[in-house]
Amino acid sequence: MSGFSQREDALENKFAFDETKRFRAEARRNKLLAQWVGDRTKMSADEIAAYAVEIIQSDLKTPGDADVLAKVVADLKSRGVIVSNETVRNEMTRCYQAAAEQTAKEG
Repeated sequence: MSGFSQREDALENKFAFDETKRFRAEARRNKLLAQWVGDRTKMSADEIAAYAVEIIQSDLKTPGDADVLAKVVADLKSRGVIVSNETVRNEMTRCYQAAAEQTAKEG
């Protein structure tokens, strides 16, 4: 019984570790995405930092990436930058990959 309990604990710990890594990578992705939006809309560094917080908060409202995608597309449109959902989704993927690599190096 003890061996089973230890194995169960190890699996729970791995799950918690993986979820923490995923959360950190998604938060970093959102910061990188804010930088991408800021570059296209000529935001200042302070505006980009504030926008990153907005994206992170938006991402926490509902599961999945649809809320972030909709926010970014709408925000770009409101600033006169028209991009497709596919373009933003591709950038989100690129940002996530970069963020995952960055957070993996950090430990």
